[in-house]
Amino acid sequence: MNKLPNTDEINELDLSLSYYKEIMVLACGNILFADDGFSVHVLEKLQDLLTEEEREFVSLVDAGAGAPQQVLSLMDENSETKKIIVVDIIDYGLNPGEIKILEKEYLPDPEHTKLDIHDWPLSRALREVCDKYDIELKVVGCQAKYVSEPDVVLELTEEVAGAVDDAVNWILNEIRNNKNKN
Repeated sequence: MNKLPNTDEINELDLSLSYYKEIMVLACGNILFADDGFSVHVLEKLQDLLTEEEREFVSLVDAGAGAPQQVLSLMDENSETKKIIVVDIIDYGLNPGEIKILEKEYLPDPEHTKLDIHDWPLSRALREVCDKYDIELKVVGCQAKYVSEPDVVLELTEEVAGAVDDAVNWILNEIRNNKNKN
């Protein structure tokens, strides 16, 4: 009789399959803290909009607030990932809900920047992985208005909720342009 895998085994299998797809969309944030959940809302919408063909070469990974570095640490020479699109909130002093697209060279330098959860403590890991394995990096950052931590607030602010579709459309365009290049 075949034993069914437990939830941990299924999650491990699903995550490992992410490294064998050409594009990884990596959501960073915590849905429990208002605008910090922006990336999760983007991922959920992408899940609904990706075509079956796109799902063959795009992985959607919800890394939460504490696991992006661990996800990146699993990348190796066997990975087929050619592009990582990170989705998270940012604090660049923009108008709340404004989207800013960053590339690797524009990430804060962790050697010379005071770091906290949204000052890209994972920028070093992103740079190292992308350089080592020749992976293109794009960051879809949304200027947050309100992060409720430690209080639980499940809703996005109106401005950030309004930016979800803009981020999704940008990512879909990036995915579809990437597919057309191949």
